[in-house]
Amino acid sequence: MLKAVILIGGPQKGTRFRPLSLELPKPLFPVAGFPIIYHHIEACSKISSIKEVVLIGVYQPSEALNRFINATQREFSIAIRYLQEYATLGTAGGLYHFRDQLLSGQPEGFLVFNGDICCKFPLAEMLEFHKSATNKPHFTMLATEATRKQSVNYGCLVENADTHEVMHYVEKPETFVSTIINCGLYLLAPEIFKHIANVFQKNQSEIINGDPLFPTKDSIRFEQDVLSPLAGTGELFVYKTNNFWSQIKSAGSAIYANRLYLSLYHETHPDRLAQNSSNGPQIIGDVYIHPTAHVDPTATLGPNVTVGAGVTIGPGVRVRECMILEGAVLQDHCCILHSIIGWNSTVGAWSRVEGTPNDPNPNAPHAKVDSDALFNIEGKLNPSITILGDSVTVPPEVIILNAIVLPDKKMDGSFKNQILL
Repeated sequence: MLKAVILIGGPQKGTRFRPLSLELPKPLFPVAGFPIIYHHIEACSKISSIKEVVLIGVYQPSEALNRFINATQREFSIAIRYLQEYATLGTAGGLYHFRDQLLSGQPEGFLVFNGDICCKFPLAEMLEFHKSATNKPHFTMLATEATRKQSVNYGCLVENADTHEVMHYVEKPETFVSTIINCGLYLLAPEIFKHIANVFQKNQSEIINGDPLFPTKDSIRFEQDVLSPLAGTGELFVYKTNNFWSQIKSAGSAIYANRLYLSLYHETHPDRLAQNSSNGPQIIGDVYIHPTAHVDPTATLGPNVTVGAGVTIGPGVRVRECMILEGAVLQDHCCILHSIIGWNSTVGAWSRVEGTPNDPNPNAPHAKVDSDALFNIEGKLNPSITILGDSVTVPPEVIILNAIVLPDKKMDGSFKNQILL
């Protein structure tokens, strides 16, 4: 029996995801029509030995979170519960704090996910590799190849090519270490808690100062404090995947993850992809349209578009590489490119909302997307997708280019490269 643990963080994390995370916890943000962590849980539901999914984070229990848990439990017939940390405890501190609950039922191991990753979760293959690696209690991490330039933004590891043992691990190194990067998915034996306990005891004898993300001595970072010391001990192994993978750190990376999950639907859920029909809109490439959305037959959608529940898309509208969230209205002949249109927002007739994404090669089989900072070194807004927050109103016949618009803003003209409060 296995348990799955999804680390969902808290509201003080994910600041690069604003203003979208102002209305909804980031783990519940819909990508390809479903919340980010829904894709994690769906992958877990296909592994018969996983009997429970545990969410660990700092978010206050909310109606949205409870509704998601109840609906997902019913859909996949798998037990899901949420354990709330009393403070930000780090990626391993929460595991250690709730170790008694996690160890109840004597599971053989744990699949631990970072809540902000997007990939074609190779759980069955990873389990097979884990069983074959060694007979001793050990731990396996998922990894993939990045470019030399990208790798320093992630945890980097060096492996023994014959045994696949991790010989060296560094989180976000200052100099190049390896192009093999940590994917934020781990298969852990219960013995992991002995290693976390050693770090915990060390922390109790030291004072941690100066880091607002780790304000207590109970904070433990899994990557730096646990994985790095395990490298080279014969207990940590790596399973590499060539399938797609990325992190969802910024809104721009959500657009990229949307593209990846839509492409995966060809294999897993072809029924979710919209098709061209005589009385429907023109569909180009991969498009998801919620059954309750109303799309005019003269509209053109795609490629890589998600249309949420209750959305209204008028005549002649063009949408490409976008996410249109629940309740939004796109009026006649507006054009939406490389953007996220927030909940209940309205784009006026003949207006243009457009971003300038910094995408990796869309044809790469397992390309990654870097989480670019909101501002560059000159303090200017980086070229990015355009984001309209909740209940934003864009008037007719204007252009919104590379802008971030906070919720409830009624715009009165065209804007470019600005954050509109």
